[in-house]
Amino acid sequence: MTSRCWRWWGRSAWPWTRPLSTGSTPSFRHQFSTQEKTPQICVVGSGPAGFYTAQHLLKQHPQAHVDIYEKQPVPFGLVRFGVAPDHPEVKNVINTFTQTAHSGRCAFWGNVEVGRDVTVPELREAYHAVVLSYGAEDHRALEIPGEELPGVCSARAFVGWYNGLPENQEKTDITKAALGVLRQSQVKTVWLVGRRGPLQVAFTIKELREMIQLPGTRPILDPVDFLGLQDRLKGTAWRQSTMLTEVPRPRKRLMELLLRTAMEKPGREEAAHWASASRAWGLRFFRSPQQVLPSPDGRGAAGVRLAVTRLEGVGEATRAVPTGVMEDLPCGLVLSSIGYKSRPIDPSVPFDSKLGVIPNVEGRVTDVPGLYCSGWVKRGPTGVIATTMTDSFLTGQTLLQDLKAGLLPSGPRPGSAAIQALLSSRGVQPVSFSDWEKLDAEEVARGQSTGKPREKLVDPQEMLCLLGH
Repeated sequence: MTSRCWRWWGRSAWPWTRPLSTGSTPSFRHQFSTQEKTPQICVVGSGPAGFYTAQHLLKQHPQAHVDIYEKQPVPFGLVRFGVAPDHPEVKNVINTFTQTAHSGRCAFWGNVEVGRDVTVPELREAYHAVVLSYGAEDHRALEIPGEELPGVCSARAFVGWYNGLPENQEKTDITKAALGVLRQSQVKTVWLVGRRGPLQVAFTIKELREMIQLPGTRPILDPVDFLGLQDRLKGTAWRQSTMLTEVPRPRKRLMELLLRTAMEKPGREEAAHWASASRAWGLRFFRSPQQVLPSPDGRGAAGVRLAVTRLEGVGEATRAVPTGVMEDLPCGLVLSSIGYKSRPIDPSVPFDSKLGVIPNVEGRVTDVPGLYCSGWVKRGPTGVIATTMTDSFLTGQTLLQDLKAGLLPSGPRPGSAAIQALLSSRGVQPVSFSDWEKLDAEEVARGQSTGKPREKLVDPQEMLCLLGH
């Protein structure tokens, strides 16, 4: 039987493959009095939110010192562990983050898990301000029967596996082994299933084009899903359905590419490419998962029961409602991709478990003076790297406003000196940024022998051993 993989996507499809943009915020440089001369600031998390927050603080306050704490021995968060390996250009932001880490007023403390090795109250005692930027480490569950079956996993865990995230290790060396496993994969068909229609897709035209041109594969799109879409693009039906006065050009180009692929006969070269393809991928619109179907022996997934849906409402209020029709989609692997979710970090920090965020107003954590948040833990797992950059700059701006207004603790704070002593007493050995650069050099050297940019180290204990810890 042909092996199939089924993937359910929600609002956050392929977010880390999109390009950066730049933004600006008002400058606070040279506006601080002598009372705010050397603020000690702590940032928890070394992904894009953490580094962009640190970058803004260091740039806008000429004396600020920023310590970045990270639970992994290595920095950069989802830039390292969440970007597809075939999109190295997205990882260029690492160069900017490295410049920030090289500042004499910035220090990286890896292999330190806040909430376990050190508490948030202890950080607040040591620093004038603490910014929580630890991202979204969990995934949203489908919450349907059968989700616990073998053969069902989150897209987050799958991405972490092939990117070498330590917590997603198997019994193999991961990245090298993942490549071998994927090369020998028996999967022949992948279905991407969404509860709404083509007008509501979350991916970009660049991502769609890459899928259409994927070597050895052909797309499967049902023309029925696109009936009337061309008229909507040209006429008032589009504007009424999306509550827009005009179609944004990127969205229109995306819809036009979907239409061409679904409705038009391919050109000679494209037809030849598809005819020789041994694998296929398809988009199944207007379907909502109801149950993962077990195999006869109950030891794995054998399919997904889908409810056929239709759309109600207009614009942002458009929602999918079931029609009462069901259909079963056979498959042996199910990847849920309906979004990431943050976890609470410390009992002292308020947390909205329903929304998966820290309650805040413009980055100020509710009812906890001197505590701030940025990135996904602040606003939820939405947007791209550029969105996180803007969001983090705004949190940094808010913190500096409070500092200037005298709302943060006065007098000196010990900063990392106090935390170092605590960690030492608890047997925790932090990893510095220079330590990371040694690991980085080792990864690059290992990759050269196989013609790769790097071979990632995935075992934290091996990393610490290489560093002599």
